[in-house]
Amino acid sequence: MAETLDRTVDVREIAPRERHPLIFSTFNGLRGGEAMMLVNDHDPKPLYYQFQAELPGRFAWDYLQSGPDEWRVRITKKAQHGRDGVCCGSCGGS
Repeated sequence: MAETLDRTVDVREIAPRERHPLIFSTFNGLRGGEAMMLVNDHDPKPLYYQFQAELPGRFAWDYLQSGPDEWRVRITKKAQHGRDGVCCGSCGGS
């Protein structure tokens, strides 16, 4: 499945306590191979560490812009495969 970038989450005007839940909710709604754009007013490195802790190996994190006033990060949901290495089809892939 080709990567798409069809969701943007701009958290610059969102209350800090609501940012991470919104980001994770959006990420969880992605299908395998899809990506979202995160727009933030600071380096979201703590969020990256949270993704690593909660979703190890299930995402890719690519900085597209690194400040000084705006950060843009492409977060891609990796396709999950069955235990035997064969796609289980749940992500819509084959």
